[in-house]
Order: sequence, then C-alpha cells, then structure tokens
Amino acid sequence: MQPYQNWSGRSNIDAFEIGDQFIKVAFSDGNVYTYTYELTGQSEVDEMKRLALSGSGLNGYINQNTKDTYADTE
Repeated sequence: MQPYQNWSGRSNIDAFEIGDQFIKVAFSDGNVYTYTYELTGQSEVDEMKRLALSGSGLNGYINQNTKDTYADTE
C-alpha cells in the first residue's frame, strides 16, 4: 500500500492501493475497505483514485458519497 499524504492533517486514512477496477483504503483504526467499479461505480472509484493520489479530500469524499458501498473489508 502507498501512504496517504493527508495534506490537511485531519484525515483518518493511512494508506491506499489502486488497481485497475478498485481502490483499497486503509484507515487509522486498522480497517481496510475495497471499493470496486462493480459495486461502488466507476466514476466514484476513479474520483477516489484521483483524490488518493493528490493526498487531499479522500476521507470527505468517502463520507459524503461512497461510505457504505464498499465491496470487502480486511
């Protein structure tokens, strides 16, 4: 997994992993959630990928748009 930059310093996201049709997001509580094109939606996952790479806004986006649409947890 790649560390999340967290430029605001307020995110509870630690890291992420980007795949062709998914993004895995690791939170500071130890939970890892997988969001997929199939379940979450392609445009939503692509936006999450963009935000993850920018290091800003991913936690807020998840809370407002995709919070309960994850495919799997670890």
